Amino acid sequence: MMDKVPMTAAGFQRLQDDLKHLKGSERPAIIRAIAEAREHGDLSENAEYHAARERQSFIEGQIGEIEDRISRAEVIEASKLSGNTVKFGATVTLVDEDTEDEVTYQLVGEFEADINAGLLSITSPLARALIAKTVGDNIEVTTPGGSKAYEILKIEFR
Repeated sequence: MMDKVPMTAAGFQRLQDDLKHLKGSERPAIIRAIAEAREHGDLSENAEYHAARERQSFIEGQIGEIEDRISRAEVIEASKLSGNTVKFGATVTLVDEDTEDEVTYQLVGEFEADINAGLLSITSPLARALIAKTVGDNIEVTTPGGSKAYEILKIEFR
């Protein structure tokens, strides 16, 4: 049994878009590049040919990886969730107890995380500390920069 990978609908859509791009334009372009390089004769000393074959191998690897993630995806539609505890898909607003800075993160699948876009991996220490907590709860997380304390201000499913 393959492990299902939780993923937001937006993350799933991005994977599908990436796959379409790789199959629809990257793959045909590299096949053309290999064909052109072949026409230049001796393949043993043809740097373009070897570079194109390497790129082809990379693209096929990416396609395989994305197809695997898509096949194992368990798409969770955050807007259909509800409740007052933090769980996968929740958008959580926190306040840093030392700096009073507010931050908002959505808890997403490991492969769609992008901290700069406010997408926090469900496997991260902060996300693990947030799971099952409610508004008003305080959490403490050990980060590379030391210990941080947060209070949960808001939990939304959007």
